[in-house]
Amino acid sequence: MSKAPDLPEDAIPWLHEVGRVIGRYLYRPAFRFRVHHMDRIPMDGPVVLVANHSSMIEPQVLFGIVPRRAVFLVKGELFKGIAGHALRAIGQLAIRRGEPDRKPLLAAVRVLRGGGLIGVFPEGTRGEGDVLNAEQGAAWLVRQSGATVQPVAVRGTRRPEGSGRRFRPTVDVLVGKPFELTVGPGRSGLVAGTEQIRTALADLVGELDRMRDLR
Repeated sequence: MSKAPDLPEDAIPWLHEVGRVIGRYLYRPAFRFRVHHMDRIPMDGPVVLVANHSSMIEPQVLFGIVPRRAVFLVKGELFKGIAGHALRAIGQLAIRRGEPDRKPLLAAVRVLRGGGLIGVFPEGTRGEGDVLNAEQGAAWLVRQSGATVQPVAVRGTRRPEGSGRRFRPTVDVLVGKPFELTVGPGRSGLVAGTEQIRTALADLVGELDRMRDLR
Protein backbone atom coordinates (compact mmCIF):
# COMPACT_ATOMS: atom_id res chain seq x y z
CA MET A 1 0.00 0.00 0.00
CA SER A 2 1.46 3.38 -0.96
CA LYS A 3 1.91 5.81 1.90
CA ALA A 4 0.53 9.33 1.96
CA PRO A 5 3.40 11.86 1.75
CA ASP A 6 1.62 14.17 4.22
CA LEU A 7 1.53 11.50 6.97
CA PRO A 8 4.31 9.64 8.83
CA GLU A 9 5.48 6.38 7.32
CA ASP A 10 3.72 4.13 9.84
CA ALA A 11 0.35 5.94 9.64
CA ILE A 12 -2.72 4.26 8.20
CA PRO A 13 -4.49 6.93 6.10
CA TRP A 14 -8.03 5.60 6.50
CA LEU A 15 -7.59 5.32 10.28
CA HIS A 16 -6.30 8.88 10.29
CA GLU A 17 -9.56 10.00 8.68
CA VAL A 18 -11.60 8.01 11.20
CA GLY A 19 -9.64 9.66 14.00
CA ARG A 20 -10.41 13.08 12.59
CA VAL A 21 -14.14 12.36 12.65
CA ILE A 22 -13.92 11.15 16.25
CA GLY A 23 -11.95 14.25 17.26
CA ARG A 24 -14.50 16.47 15.54
CA TYR A 25 -17.47 15.14 17.51
CA LEU A 26 -16.07 13.60 20.71
CA TYR A 27 -16.47 16.69 22.89
CA ARG A 28 -19.62 18.14 21.34
CA PRO A 29 -21.84 16.85 24.20
CA ALA A 30 -19.59 18.46 26.84
CA PHE A 31 -18.70 21.81 25.24
CA ARG A 32 -20.18 24.47 22.98
CA PHE A 33 -17.67 25.32 20.26
CA ARG A 34 -17.25 28.61 18.44
CA VAL A 35 -14.68 28.49 15.64
CA HIS A 36 -13.45 31.74 14.14
CA HIS A 37 -11.67 32.12 10.75
CA MET A 38 -10.94 28.47 10.08
CA ASP A 39 -10.78 29.45 6.41
CA ARG A 40 -7.41 31.10 7.10
CA ILE A 41 -5.63 27.75 7.29
CA PRO A 42 -3.81 27.04 4.00
CA MET A 43 -5.33 23.95 2.39
CA ASP A 44 -2.10 22.77 0.80
CA GLY A 45 1.62 23.10 1.22
CA PRO A 46 3.77 22.71 4.35
CA VAL A 47 2.33 24.32 7.48
CA VAL A 48 3.54 24.40 11.09
CA LEU A 49 0.45 25.02 13.20
CA VAL A 50 1.24 26.41 16.65
CA ALA A 51 -1.37 26.52 19.41
CA ASN A 52 -1.53 27.34 23.09
CA HIS A 53 -2.05 24.50 25.54
CA SER A 54 -4.05 24.52 28.78
CA SER A 55 -5.71 21.08 28.84
CA MET A 56 -5.63 17.61 27.28
CA ILE A 57 -8.58 18.58 25.10
CA GLU A 58 -6.94 21.01 22.64
CA PRO A 59 -4.92 18.43 20.68
CA GLN A 60 -7.94 16.21 20.07
CA VAL A 61 -10.24 19.11 19.20
CA LEU A 62 -7.78 20.68 16.77
CA PHE A 63 -6.98 17.32 15.21
CA GLY A 64 -10.71 16.97 14.47
CA ILE A 65 -11.63 20.45 13.29
CA VAL A 66 -8.59 21.47 11.22
CA PRO A 67 -9.86 21.12 7.62
CA ARG A 68 -6.93 19.02 6.40
CA ARG A 69 -4.77 16.17 7.65
CA ALA A 70 -2.85 17.17 10.77
CA VAL A 71 0.06 15.43 12.45
CA PHE A 72 0.68 16.56 16.03
CA LEU A 73 3.76 16.19 18.19
CA VAL A 74 2.40 14.40 21.27
CA LYS A 75 4.15 13.75 24.58
CA GLY A 76 5.76 10.33 24.58
CA GLU A 77 4.14 9.26 27.86
CA LEU A 78 0.86 8.74 26.01
CA PHE A 79 2.39 6.23 23.58
CA LYS A 80 1.93 3.16 25.74
CA GLY A 81 -0.06 0.00 25.06
CA ILE A 82 -3.13 0.15 22.87
CA ALA A 83 -3.29 3.96 23.06
CA GLY A 84 0.23 4.22 21.66
CA HIS A 85 -0.56 1.91 18.74
CA ALA A 86 -3.70 3.93 18.00
CA LEU A 87 -1.86 7.25 18.08
CA ARG A 88 0.78 5.96 15.68
CA ALA A 89 -1.86 4.46 13.39
CA ILE A 90 -3.61 7.83 13.03
CA GLY A 91 -0.28 9.47 12.28
CA GLN A 92 0.71 11.26 15.48
CA LEU A 93 4.36 11.55 16.53
CA ALA A 94 5.71 10.82 20.02
CA ILE A 95 8.21 13.31 21.41
CA ARG A 96 10.13 13.23 24.69
CA ARG A 97 9.80 16.48 26.55
CA GLY A 98 12.75 18.22 28.14
CA GLU A 99 15.45 16.44 26.14
CA PRO A 100 16.74 16.41 22.55
CA ASP A 101 14.57 14.10 20.46
CA ARG A 102 15.51 14.38 16.81
CA LYS A 103 13.78 11.25 15.49
CA PRO A 104 10.20 12.60 15.66
CA LEU A 105 11.39 16.02 14.50
CA LEU A 106 13.01 14.48 11.44
CA ALA A 107 9.81 12.51 10.79
CA ALA A 108 7.91 15.79 11.06
CA VAL A 109 10.26 17.40 8.51
CA ARG A 110 9.51 14.56 6.09
CA VAL A 111 5.77 15.21 6.51
CA LEU A 112 6.28 18.93 5.89
CA ARG A 113 8.40 18.30 2.81
CA GLY A 114 5.57 16.07 1.59
CA GLY A 115 3.25 19.08 1.79
CA GLY A 116 1.74 18.19 5.19
CA LEU A 117 0.70 20.05 8.32
CA ILE A 118 2.47 19.57 11.66
CA GLY A 119 0.82 20.73 14.88
CA VAL A 120 3.03 21.93 17.74
CA PHE A 121 2.25 23.23 21.23
CA PRO A 122 5.33 25.41 21.71
CA GLU A 123 4.76 25.91 25.45
CA GLY A 124 5.80 22.27 25.80
CA THR A 125 3.36 21.45 28.58
CA ARG A 126 -0.08 22.36 29.84
CA GLY A 127 -0.53 25.55 31.85
CA GLU A 128 -2.48 28.77 31.68
CA GLY A 129 -2.10 28.85 27.89
CA ASP A 130 -0.85 32.43 27.83
CA VAL A 131 2.32 31.48 25.87
CA LEU A 132 4.76 33.23 28.19
CA ASN A 133 7.45 30.78 27.14
CA ALA A 134 8.10 28.65 24.05
CA GLU A 135 10.42 25.83 23.08
CA GLN A 136 12.39 25.90 19.85
CA GLY A 137 10.91 22.92 18.00
CA ALA A 138 8.47 24.90 15.88
CA ALA A 139 11.14 27.35 14.70
CA TRP A 140 13.49 24.46 13.91
CA LEU A 141 10.81 22.78 11.80
CA VAL A 142 10.19 26.01 9.90
CA ARG A 143 13.91 26.43 9.26
CA GLN A 144 14.25 22.86 7.98
CA SER A 145 11.19 22.89 5.74
CA GLY A 146 10.33 26.47 4.80
CA ALA A 147 6.81 25.88 6.12
CA THR A 148 4.23 28.59 6.71
CA VAL A 149 3.45 29.34 10.38
CA GLN A 150 -0.22 29.09 11.36
CA PRO A 151 -1.09 30.36 14.87
CA VAL A 152 -4.27 29.09 16.57
CA ALA A 153 -5.59 30.19 19.98
CA VAL A 154 -7.95 28.12 22.11
CA ARG A 155 -9.77 29.23 25.25
CA GLY A 156 -12.43 27.62 27.42
CA THR A 157 -11.15 24.07 27.85
CA ARG A 158 -9.52 24.77 31.23
CA ARG A 159 -11.75 25.13 34.27
CA PRO A 160 -10.84 28.30 36.20
CA GLU A 161 -9.21 27.73 39.58
CA GLY A 162 -11.77 27.54 42.37
CA SER A 163 -14.77 27.24 40.06
CA GLY A 164 -17.31 24.47 40.34
CA ARG A 165 -18.44 22.01 37.74
CA ARG A 166 -19.39 23.71 34.47
CA PHE A 167 -22.31 22.81 32.23
CA ARG A 168 -21.32 22.84 28.56
CA PRO A 169 -18.85 25.75 28.75
CA THR A 170 -18.03 27.62 25.58
CA VAL A 171 -14.75 26.84 23.87
CA ASP A 172 -13.47 29.39 21.36
CA VAL A 173 -10.97 28.56 18.63
CA LEU A 174 -9.47 31.59 16.88
CA VAL A 175 -7.33 31.01 13.80
CA GLY A 176 -4.83 33.76 13.13
CA LYS A 177 -3.37 34.86 9.84
CA PRO A 178 -0.67 32.53 8.52
CA PHE A 179 2.73 34.08 8.00
CA GLU A 180 6.09 33.30 6.47
CA LEU A 181 9.12 33.23 8.74
CA THR A 182 12.80 33.14 7.90
CA VAL A 183 14.68 31.44 10.73
CA GLY A 184 18.35 32.36 10.65
CA PRO A 185 21.25 29.97 11.15
CA GLY A 186 22.63 28.75 14.44
CA ARG A 187 21.23 28.96 17.93
CA SER A 188 20.69 32.72 17.68
CA GLY A 189 18.47 32.19 14.64
CA LEU A 190 16.39 29.63 16.53
CA VAL A 191 16.06 31.92 19.53
CA ALA A 192 14.91 34.84 17.37
CA GLY A 193 12.52 32.68 15.32
CA THR A 194 11.06 31.13 18.45
CA GLU A 195 10.39 34.54 19.93
CA GLN A 196 8.60 35.66 16.75
CA ILE A 197 6.40 32.58 16.88
CA ARG A 198 5.77 32.99 20.61
CA THR A 199 4.84 36.65 20.22
CA ALA A 200 2.45 35.97 17.33
CA LEU A 201 0.69 33.22 19.26
CA ALA A 202 0.57 35.17 22.53
CA ASP A 203 -0.90 38.18 20.71
CA LEU A 204 -3.57 35.94 19.19
CA VAL A 205 -4.44 34.51 22.61
CA GLY A 206 -4.77 38.07 23.90
CA GLU A 207 -7.06 38.92 20.98
CA LEU A 208 -9.24 35.92 21.78
CA ASP A 209 -9.39 36.87 25.46
CA ARG A 210 -10.64 40.32 24.51
CA MET A 211 -13.27 38.78 22.21
CA ARG A 212 -14.51 36.57 25.02
CA ASP A 213 -14.66 39.49 27.46
CA LEU A 214 -16.95 41.40 25.09
CA ARG A 215 -19.48 38.55 24.85
